[in-house]
Amino acid sequence: MAANDTFDVIIPDSSLAREATQLIRDTESNLLFSHSTRVYFWGALIGNRKGLTFDPELLYVASMFHDIGLTSIYQNSQLRFEVDGANAARDFLRNHGIGGADIEKVWNAIALHTTPGIPEHMHAEIALLQAGAGMDVAGRGFEQFTDEQRGAVVAAYPRESGFANKMIDEFYHGMKHRPDSTFGTFNDDFLAFKDPGFKRTDLCSIILCSHWEHR
Repeated sequence: MAANDTFDVIIPDSSLAREATQLIRDTESNLLFSHSTRVYFWGALIGNRKGLTFDPELLYVASMFHDIGLTSIYQNSQLRFEVDGANAARDFLRNHGIGGADIEKVWNAIALHTTPGIPEHMHAEIALLQAGAGMDVAGRGFEQFTDEQRGAVVAAYPRESGFANKMIDEFYHGMKHRPDSTFGTFNDDFLAFKDPGFKRTDLCSIILCSHWEHR
């Protein structure tokens, strides 16, 4: 989506952004790539509407990498998929000479993008990645965008027919091999939805059955 007087949001025109785009395009499904790009636009539009100061390039890289942990590259990982994505973005940025403070912002943005109640109190890039992801996946804040804004973003990066179920499938396939990584997050919802045999870990049972209670 090109810049225009109405939206004033563009993908950063830098070698870093172009390389991030190509890497993610070559790695992710079309559904995840388009989703990640829309996340950037939603986040940047929210940032502009709220008058936040943020680095578009950092937000873009965070958006590009935020779901790479769901891909088959990490089919043997036992880490949270968010941490895999954060680590991949960290390595990418280090290889491009980006400073530690900026890398930390991107790492935290990706690692925390599925953790409600925390990102909005941190750096703008961290808050905006979560807000953009929430908008694209669950429609959080949908009514705060104009019809024109939503139409322009989706026209440039289409939301596939059946996106909701396809996105749930992406989450499921990206985490079914590491169910323990979903404990304490809402990610176990995806496993429970797709696998009737999945059993959630219950923290109350862990506390009640701990060694402290059976000395």
